[in-house]
Amino acid sequence: MWFHTLSPFAVRLTESFGVRWYGLSYVAGFLIAYALMRWMARRGLTLIPIDRVTDALMWLVLGTLVGGRLGYCLFYDRSLFSLVIDAPPWWGVLAINHGGMASHGAVVGLILACWRISRGWRGERGGIEGRCSWLHVMDVAAFIAPPGVMLGRLANFVNGELLGRIVADPGQKGPWWSVQYPHELGLPASQLRQTPEQWAEIERLAAQAAPGRTLGQGIDALVAQSSKYADQLRPLISARAPSQLVQAACEGVLLGIVLWLAWMTPRKPGVISGVFLLGYGLQRIGTEFVRLPDAHLAVPRPMGLTYGQWLSVAIIAIGATVLLAASRSKASVIGGWRVRSADPSR
Repeated sequence: MWFHTLSPFAVRLTESFGVRWYGLSYVAGFLIAYALMRWMARRGLTLIPIDRVTDALMWLVLGTLVGGRLGYCLFYDRSLFSLVIDAPPWWGVLAINHGGMASHGAVVGLILACWRISRGWRGERGGIEGRCSWLHVMDVAAFIAPPGVMLGRLANFVNGELLGRIVADPGQKGPWWSVQYPHELGLPASQLRQTPEQWAEIERLAAQAAPGRTLGQGIDALVAQSSKYADQLRPLISARAPSQLVQAACEGVLLGIVLWLAWMTPRKPGVISGVFLLGYGLQRIGTEFVRLPDAHLAVPRPMGLTYGQWLSVAIIAIGATVLLAASRSKASVIGGWRVRSADPSR
């Protein structure tokens, strides 16, 4: 078993402030997306003009961030809409420094951003430039998304969040691929398997890590100093499936390969985005079986699927609808990275 001691900070300036790996994953994902969009524009694989790639990316960034945050508030924690906090930014919806982004919401935000990009931009000499099919812009967004998705999941792993299901109780030997996350100590008691004796030892260590503080503050300090207390914590922490790494491999690497192969040759607008939505939804349903549901969403749903899995069913339905629309479309095929555009201006 591997004991998780990674810090969420790439550069730590104070106890609670610094440059976090999670934020860097977003920056890196968007930079990779920008490079891919420019490469596609130069090769004539997209109708988005190369001088409008930056504008298009800004809309995709906005759609991802706003959609991801509002999706989390709407799907997972509606109390954030009414939560007033005593420090900036004072409103729970804006408190992204406390975490909370939903990939399903980000997908919806990206779809709306793609619609805006498809409307084009007013040119310097009048008229509209860059106007194209909404489905084509969705194809581009889907094609460039997997690297960012993968980096986000890797950042989830570094943060010790979105934990996997337990594969061995505390004190028992787990499989070689399992991970012990001290972060589990912040979960509700219903999702933990420590014995009373083990929990008493955890409380003792928490008091040692943060003398004079509350138990919750002590556990936070214990997790932050997990490398220091690793030997004492190993017998007290469950072994779990590394669900974040599984999702990084499936939603990032595997899905990226599928999309890369699918767009080897020109396709009708909507085919690539339809494949992305279908593939993403199916893989989310599968990987959720090794991921621990959020505590307030752990209530069994119809057919035994989790809340997140049913949201993925909706994504699959949208993907199937997009593919059906593409198959019936009379639009010309476009893209195909193996086919270089004959237009020398691209």
